[in-house]
Parts: sequence; structure tokens; C-alpha cells
Amino acid sequence: MEKKYEAVFCVINAGFSDDVMFAARKAGAAGGTILKGRGTAPLEAERLFKITVQPEKEIVMLLVPEDIKDNVLRELYHSAGLSNAGQGIIFSLPVDRALGLSDFSDKAKAETAQAEEK
Repeated sequence: MEKKYEAVFCVINAGFSDDVMFAARKAGAAGGTILKGRGTAPLEAERLFKITVQPEKEIVMLLVPEDIKDNVLRELYHSAGLSNAGQGIIFSLPVDRALGLSDFSDKAKAETAQAEEK
């Protein structure tokens, strides 16, 4: 049976990607990819929500097993400051197929077991 994955995207103000990755790893994610971006918003949205849109963004992309996705989203929301208005957004999308992945947690468990045997 093929393992199911979810793609988690976190769009945050520049300079906060380390906080996002720390929170994601705390929730069980193995790693991610960080892209630089630039955001825009209509002035009306800034006035309505009483936020200032910082144009420089970072996009953290994570591919996580489906069974930990909710934990990753929850941890990012609480630990990476996403509960603050204007800090960023987070969303996930289902992944139909993923190739070329290693299950790092299984590898780490095997290495630990080998080290304990010695």
C-alpha cells in the first residue's frame, strides 16, 4: 500500500521561515523547501483588516505524511505566529503521488537500533 502525503504551504513574512521549520519539525515533518516571494493586497483589505501587508515573503513547502498533517498545521498556527493577523497563511493540498522520497523516521529508527546492538 502506497503511503499518502499532503503538501503544506506556509506563506509568511520574510525572516520567519526558521520559526516555521522549527515548528514543523516539532510536529514530525522531516524537512521543507523555502522559496522567496513577494505579496500584494488591495489597500481596502489592509484598511478593513487593520493590517499592513509586508511585501517580502517566504513560502515554506512541506510534504508530510497524511496522518501528521493536522498536527503540523496546528503546531505551525500556534508556534510560528500565524494566529497573529497579517503574519501569514497556511494551507494544505492532497498529493496524488510522490516519488523519490525516503522515510527518514524509519531510517533513523534502524540506525538507532544498530547503534544499540554494538
